[in-house]
Amino acid sequence: MSEENYLNNQFLVAMPALDDEHFNHSVTLLCEHNARGALGLIINRPMALKVRDMLGQMQLSDTDLAGDPTVYWGGPVSPERGFVIHDGPDDWDSTMNIGGGLFITTSKDILKAIGEGKGPGHYFVALGYASWAEGQLESEIMQNSWLNTPVDQRILFKSPPSDRWKLATRLLGVDVTQLGGDAGHA
Repeated sequence: MSEENYLNNQFLVAMPALDDEHFNHSVTLLCEHNARGALGLIINRPMALKVRDMLGQMQLSDTDLAGDPTVYWGGPVSPERGFVIHDGPDDWDSTMNIGGGLFITTSKDILKAIGEGKGPGHYFVALGYASWAEGQLESEIMQNSWLNTPVDQRILFKSPPSDRWKLATRLLGVDVTQLGGDAGHA
């Protein structure tokens, strides 16, 4: 697969027939996709855990935390590992540019800044991630488990989690609820 065919900075939208308990009706932000495989974060599975509680567990200040943001379940791999998806690069210790003005930071300094009201303008905190081995995601796409569409930051940062799958499917320009599990590829 050539570099221009990789699906970086895309939403993976689970097809209705995908009945895996982890991914049914999920929307995954595909952060990295290359010849070795893929890594993504599920964006529509809120946890009971709040960012304020997580900051407290990490002994970080939450005195200027805006609102009461929720932590999301990012996927079944390494559920103890945290990711902050955000706009604006700033100067965090461990940040990866995923394109389209989005970044992922895994260092504690961004959480400290969020608790102090000095974090990025828009952010999303997830624990765990989804990953695919070499060729696995491509195979699942060919089996009609997933469709992909460019990321829409309004869905990522401003839409209620319960609406994200429906909104992401609308980006595809088709009603995926009308597609069967055996739809073909052109």
